[in-house]
Amino acid sequence: QVQLVESGGGLVQTGGSLKLSCAASGSIFSINFMGWYRQPPGKERELVAVINISGSTNYADSVKGRFNISRDNVKNTVYLQMNSLKPEDTAVYYCNADVINYYKTWYNYWGQGTQVTVSS
Repeated sequence: QVQLVESGGGLVQTGGSLKLSCAASGSIFSINFMGWYRQPPGKERELVAVINISGSTNYADSVKGRFNISRDNVKNTVYLQMNSLKPEDTAVYYCNADVINYYKTWYNYWGQGTQVTVSS
């Protein structure tokens, strides 16, 4: 079993910054993709950013140039640096990971979510 534990959410004013962290632990051989998704109030969950084990990244158009995703493969941790935050960034942010366990079986896991609120 694998657990994803997120931290770093909170309340920030428009234009401010926050950094989210997500640490994976458990039966982990390697992690291919790690990413962040968000679910604004009353809306569907959407992709924010993903990063693969080699460091290649992909971002939603709405966050390009403002958010930066990175990872520490030794710590099995993914980060999301969020700058120039806007009220429309308000959402529950979820960590996601594609994990290969020691039996070489592939599973996808979600974190519990962390609230980010941007006040205007």
